[in-house]
Amino acid sequence: MLPSTLLRLSLDKSNDTQYHLCMADPDLLMQALERGGHRLTEPRRQVAALITVRRGYFSAADLVDDARGQRAAVGRATVFRTLELLADVGAIERIDLPTGEHAYVACEPAHHHHLVCSSCGCSVEVVDGDLAKTVERIGRRTGYRIDSHRLEVYGLCPACQARGAAQT
Repeated sequence: MLPSTLLRLSLDKSNDTQYHLCMADPDLLMQALERGGHRLTEPRRQVAALITVRRGYFSAADLVDDARGQRAAVGRATVFRTLELLADVGAIERIDLPTGEHAYVACEPAHHHHLVCSSCGCSVEVVDGDLAKTVERIGRRTGYRIDSHRLEVYGLCPACQARGAAQT
């Protein structure tokens, strides 16, 4: 299987679009855990390896199924705990799907948002651009002190559009 890849999309005032290819690398996932003060156990390494071969978003159940299929010695609880730790250190991010379910994507720890293909699950990271200014303006207008924000945009990626895939 190929490693999971993410495109990083940068939106700026000049409307130039920059794409950066990011790889979900098990060593980088483990380094993020280590920087967060967590032990680097073999089961956590196995979960990191399972994440690496996923394309697009994935759920904990997907990883549990993958582990069973590979006869990996990784239990369901280990998968859930490892995903929680990886999310806490910013190596993966939980996203809410339009179906109401949640999934994860491997991503860079810098603040960003996601474009997610509702057909194939491909995920593209989008850097804020002017969104941060919009959020500040919303805070001023409403009187809220906004501590954080998150944006997920769903649609069909160019490859799925070309194949004529239907949106789910």
